[in-house]
Amino acid sequence: MLSGSAGRNLGLVLALLLIIVVGAVTAPDTFLGVSNMLTVLRQASIIGVISIGMTLVIIAGGIDLSVGSVMGLASVVATIAAVQDLADQTHWVVMVLIALLVGVGAGLINGVVIAYGNVVAFMATLAMLVAARGLAEILAERRTLVVQDRGFVSAMNQDLLGVDILIWIFLIVAIAGWVLLNRTTFGRRTVAIGGNREAARLAGIDVRRHTTLLYAIAGLCAGIAAIMILGRTTAGTSTHGQLYELDAIAAVVVGGTLLIGGRGTVTGTVFGVLIFATLSNVFVQNNLSSSVQAVAKGVIIVVAVLLQQRFAKPVGRSS
Repeated sequence: MLSGSAGRNLGLVLALLLIIVVGAVTAPDTFLGVSNMLTVLRQASIIGVISIGMTLVIIAGGIDLSVGSVMGLASVVATIAAVQDLADQTHWVVMVLIALLVGVGAGLINGVVIAYGNVVAFMATLAMLVAARGLAEILAERRTLVVQDRGFVSAMNQDLLGVDILIWIFLIVAIAGWVLLNRTTFGRRTVAIGGNREAARLAGIDVRRHTTLLYAIAGLCAGIAAIMILGRTTAGTSTHGQLYELDAIAAVVVGGTLLIGGRGTVTGTVFGVLIFATLSNVFVQNNLSSSVQAVAKGVIIVVAVLLQQRFAKPVGRSS
């Protein structure tokens, strides 16, 4: 049962419910409050958007270690003086577009180097991780760049139907990722490439172009996350997104996506993100240290990988 899509998702639901029960028992006065639940979703939203892009890349048999650094770079470029002056003269949407372009541009560079330069994804994206973080530090001069446009800040901090705009963005990106993976030819080709790259090539799929597009999508998600962190903190800095790539990979793996590629679900990734966000909230509610949180997260990741090795049968696409 666990090797099937329904079984894996059921296991994730049960794990999430178990953590919620623990939170309700240990912090009954605050944990189940609506405001706290919205806080959990808000905290999950930014890493969740990055994780959606990471899911597609890993399903195709790749990896992207640079998404956190690209997010930081995008936040810095969108808040440098020249861009903010242009936004002040026109509209704050300019900042949004710049952040998205930086993310897509970095993703395209990753994709071209990996697909056409035949560089191992781990090394190519590791190089981008270092380069993007360094460039962000140079552009920001190791300073925090404050967002001056009040219209942008106001737009990114409003509620729609009582729900934070960041949560809505996460929901939209998750739905778009699910549709792309499960209801399009692009998604079927992504799974095929992850299952057997050479067979996909012989079947007529342009593997190199498809791989490049996948990393561009991962970069786009990093750009969206940069916009979200700008709205949340009202500042761009080279430190934004540190270790986010590891959190995203952890959420994807716990969500049931195989690290070797060929199988994975966006739904599982969403549950993986929620599991970690809820777990962190439980620790905060009980005043436990971040070190204990890290140990618990590590145990969960190891268990998830062991279950993958035990039950994984990457013979087709899960929905």
